[in-house]
Formats: sequence, C-alpha cells, structure tokens
Amino acid sequence: MTQRWLLPEQIEDLLPPEAWRLESARRALIDLFRGHGYELVAPPALEYMESLLTGAGEAADLVTFKVVDQLSGRLLGLRADITPQVARIDAHRLDRSGISRLCYAGHVYHAQVRGAGKSREPYQIGAELYGHAGLAADLEVQGLLFEALGLLRLEGFVFDLGHVGIFRTLTEDLPAALEAELVEALQGRNAPRIDALTSSLPLTQRAALRALPMLCGGIDVIARARAQLPAMPGIVQALDALGQAAAALAQRGRIEIDLAELRGYAYHSGMIFAAYTRGFPEAVARGGRYDDIGVAFGRARPATGFSIDLLDLLPGLPVPVHGPIAWLSAETALALAPADLDRALRTLRAAGVVVVRELEGGDGMLDPRCDHTLEAVDERLEITTLNPD
Repeated sequence: MTQRWLLPEQIEDLLPPEAWRLESARRALIDLFRGHGYELVAPPALEYMESLLTGAGEAADLVTFKVVDQLSGRLLGLRADITPQVARIDAHRLDRSGISRLCYAGHVYHAQVRGAGKSREPYQIGAELYGHAGLAADLEVQGLLFEALGLLRLEGFVFDLGHVGIFRTLTEDLPAALEAELVEALQGRNAPRIDALTSSLPLTQRAALRALPMLCGGIDVIARARAQLPAMPGIVQALDALGQAAAALAQRGRIEIDLAELRGYAYHSGMIFAAYTRGFPEAVARGGRYDDIGVAFGRARPATGFSIDLLDLLPGLPVPVHGPIAWLSAETALALAPADLDRALRTLRAAGVVVVRELEGGDGMLDPRCDHTLEAVDERLEITTLNPD
C-alpha cells in the first residue's frame, strides 16, 4: 500500500531552516530589483497551454505538466518558465510604449527530470527589461545579475557570454531542419556531425560554422572570431556588442566567450549569458536577449533579462540573521495588565525581537529555539539572555 505522506519523485518539502533561507534570499533580491526601478509582477501558475507555449519553443511543451480545465474543457498547463508569462504581461496587460522593468519570483513546474538531484519544482526569480534594443539594456541586466549574485554571497564568478546572432547570420539561408540539426551538433560540440551537416555548403559558410566550437575561451576569442568569421554585418555587430560587454564586466569577474553556445536558441535573439561560481557544477544564473518573443504575442518588444533558480542555490544561500528569540512564560504574561503586556509585546516585536509565548494550560516546556527570556519588571518586560546551562 502506498504511504500517503510520500511526495512525488524530485518534489520535496522545505522545512523551517531551508524555507527561511529561501524566503530571506527572495526578499533581499526583490528589494534589490525594486531599488533599480523594477516592478514586481505575479503571473498565475496555471494558464491555457496556447499562452504558455507562445514563443517558448518545443522544449517547453515537453516539460510542461498538462491538465484539462473542468470549466472550459480546454487544456491547461503548469508554467515551466515565468519569462514568457512576464513577456505576455508586458505586451498585453501593461501595454506601455516606453521602457518597462519587471521582476518576479515563484515556483515553476517540470514534468520531466532536469538532472540528478534537481527539483521538478524550481523556484525561479528574475528581472526583465522591455522596450530598449540597445546594448545599454543588456549591460544593465548583466550588471544587476552581478549585484544579485553578490547579495547571495556567491563569489569568484566566471561570466560566460555568447551571441546567437552570429549563428543566425551564418544560417539565415538554410532550411529549418538543417538549422535545427546544426544547433544540436554545436551544443554537443560534435565536430564530425558538424562536418557532415556542412559538407555541401559554400566554403566560407562551412568554414565559419566549423570554427564556432573552437571559438571559446577568454576575451581574445573576439579578435580570433574577427579573423576567422566573415565580416557580415550581423556578425560584426554581434562581436562589437560582445567586446563592449566584456570590457564593461571585466572588473566584476572572469569573462569567458563561447560562440557555440546556443542555449535557448528557440527564443533568444541576441547576446546570451550565464554565471558560474565555485561549488556549483552548473550555471547559477542564465539570461539573454529575446526580442522575437514579443512577435509571438502580437506585439514586438525588445527584451532582455535573467533568471536564477534559488532551489539550486539553496545549500549555499546565506543563513538569515535573526534577532533575539525570547520566551514569554504564561506566568510572566499574567504578571502584567493586558494593555501593558500588549504594548510591551508590540514594542519588542517592532524592534526585531521574536517573542514565543507559552500558551496557558500548555506543558510549560521552553521552546528550544529561544535564546532569551522575558521577565515582568515594573509593568514592562525586560529581556535577558538565557543561560546555556
């Protein structure tokens, strides 16, 4: 017989220490975003599938939990990514003509396992900037990401920069099926497969595509790319943008360039980036430009942003610093008049003191979390440190 308290595979409870750590990080990041002018939005977890998958690509369909709406009979999905939802809000709910800065935080849900030890209920937090197609917007969100990771006390960054515009320029005249196969081969850095797929292409195009997997490393990759890739306008513009971004971020961490990185190719349209740090085998944050997603929503809007999965980072998140946790015994509470007690408790809690009050008729056992105790003195409460013995 199935035990009723068991949870689905790779779905878990967060107990108080982890839950507080997650919530503390969320609050700190939302406050950071707000300080930069980003407004908080909260899309629903459940939407019609057509809306969830608009502009998100086939991969989103495979990872989305699906249910039938008993009211409408239509197919609903649990969101697997919040970014397309925020793009929908910008395009249709806000309908602004200028720049919009939006941020969000919430669980997403994955029908398929992402990897060993990965949750199927990640906690995604991020920031998106709409309405500006220039490099200044990319640099703002990249700088904001560095601040966010610093706030989480993640240091020693490697910041990986790429640009899907280079591959798009090289493949704009190719059939969609061949383009898709090349994306897969480049992502896997499968040189024999790339050679086979490009064997019938013109020499310059073939050489450029075969060079992409080797164009990765430090900032010098940009100079090597200028020498090895054709000077097509789309490629020149992409390399210029990468050079400026790398120069702007060089003081914040180590910059790596990878021109074969095509993660999120289905919806990214320009510069993409990922942050890596010690202690985490995979990227701790990802982002990029995705101007084309607005077209899918019927209103083209330049867009760039990033997201972080706080559950992935949970073991390394800062432990929240809390004030005193004080025990108020039933006997002490009864020693004060109700009005005086209420006033004293409000003052203590406003000052950051956590007051755990013994319930009348309880077992009288001290809450083990308490490191202080409260005593009644002259119609007020005094707080003292508990003797650890």
